[in-house]
Amino acid sequence: MDIVSIIIGIVVGIAGGFGIAKFLEKSNVSNLIKNAKKEAASILKDAKTEAEAAKKDKILQAKEKFLELKAEHEQVILARDKKMAEAEKRTRDKESQVSNELARAKKAADDAEAKIADYNNKIEYLDKKQQEIDKLHKSQVEQLEAISGLSAEDAKNQLVESLKAEAKTNAMSYIQDTVEEAKMTAQQEAKKIIINTIQRVGTEEAVENCVSVFNIESDDVKGRIIGREGRNIRALEAATGVEIIVDDTPEAIILSCFDPVRREIARLALHKLVTDGRIHPARIEEVVAKTAKQIDEEIIETGKRTVIDLGIHGLHPELIKVVGRMKYRSSYGQNLLQHSREVAKLCGIMAAELGLNVKLAKRAGLLHDIGKVPDTESELPHAILGMQWAEKYGEKEEVCNAIGAHHDEIEMKSLISPIIQVCDAISGARPGARRQVLDSYIQRLKDLEDIAFGFNGVKNAYAIQAGRELRVIVESEKVSDEAAANLSFDISQKIQTEMTYPGQVKITVIRETRAVNIAK
Repeated sequence: MDIVSIIIGIVVGIAGGFGIAKFLEKSNVSNLIKNAKKEAASILKDAKTEAEAAKKDKILQAKEKFLELKAEHEQVILARDKKMAEAEKRTRDKESQVSNELARAKKAADDAEAKIADYNNKIEYLDKKQQEIDKLHKSQVEQLEAISGLSAEDAKNQLVESLKAEAKTNAMSYIQDTVEEAKMTAQQEAKKIIINTIQRVGTEEAVENCVSVFNIESDDVKGRIIGREGRNIRALEAATGVEIIVDDTPEAIILSCFDPVRREIARLALHKLVTDGRIHPARIEEVVAKTAKQIDEEIIETGKRTVIDLGIHGLHPELIKVVGRMKYRSSYGQNLLQHSREVAKLCGIMAAELGLNVKLAKRAGLLHDIGKVPDTESELPHAILGMQWAEKYGEKEEVCNAIGAHHDEIEMKSLISPIIQVCDAISGARPGARRQVLDSYIQRLKDLEDIAFGFNGVKNAYAIQAGRELRVIVESEKVSDEAAANLSFDISQKIQTEMTYPGQVKITVIRETRAVNIAK
């Protein structure tokens, strides 16, 4: 029973504690709710107060904005009214101005009508006077015709004829006097210009020879150049086309050829061979080939140096090369490059004296004989060929015309053309400048070689021994031994029928067969 009472006491205690706790919690909640309501009422009161204040501010701002907009609108209306008033004023002024101008125009029209009427009256009056004058003139002419026995037309014709005859006589006399004076003055001025030009150009004698002398240190070198059984000298002659004369002349070997390029190649090749000491056919062919290439480079360098010396710019590279080749060509025995340089200088001086383009005249003077150094044979005159080259490489029309007209093949179209012709004649007419015999001799040698090249299978042809021998090298694949003998005969027959020459010409046909193998 004690345990039960204890449990019951505990339960009653717990229930009492729970009741007390609930009572206390309810009392606290009630206090919290009262406090919250008080705070809410306070917040609502404050919010209402702030809302009223904000409302009043917004109303004031709206009123101020309205007043501002109203003021701006009134200003715009005032400005528009002002503009409309100004426009109305301008319109009234324009109307007034137009009315005044219309009045003035009407008055001017009335004045013009009055003037036209007055002018018409004056014209009628003048017409009447003119008719009266014509009648008087006609009566006077009739009286004069009756007195002179001639009609007015006949008298007029006689007077005109007499005046024409007198004027013609006076004009012819004046023209003749003027022409005579011009001729005298022109001749004096021309002589003066030509003499001054000649005096201001100092030139050397430019006659080309066909022989070069190669100096050697000792006569022992001659034997090495000749080689065993003459194989070296034959290989050198075959490779260069130059006749090599080894005689009793001490310490000298003579190179003979009409072509300066071949002769120069032979001279340089011989110098290299003697300096190197290795002289045999294979080496000779190698050195000659290298020397020929070196000469080509020297030709270009000579052309460049020439145009720089003369102050000529913008020349096409091919024309520069042609100018360089002129160093190894001759015209009537006169070195072509020296002749062209001389003509260019003469043309420059003469053009300066006459007030013409000096650079253009120098250019035409340098290029006037480029047709004499063609790559291939041509039937055209050298002046026409040179003109075609100049046109091809972009030279000006005046330069092309001067080149083509300097031997009168075409019509001269500029003042530079006669200057080129005159300067060419001055350069060629100097004492010792040219030799006609040498030129014809060289032409004969060229003709000999051209005849040989006209046959099939001919590789090279060289005229040597002053034209007394023609050596022809043929291709072994195309020409047999028997055909070589026939070729020699055919060439000799063609030379007899087509050429005139002193003495005899020996034709030697050379056919060489080589067997080449390479050891690896």
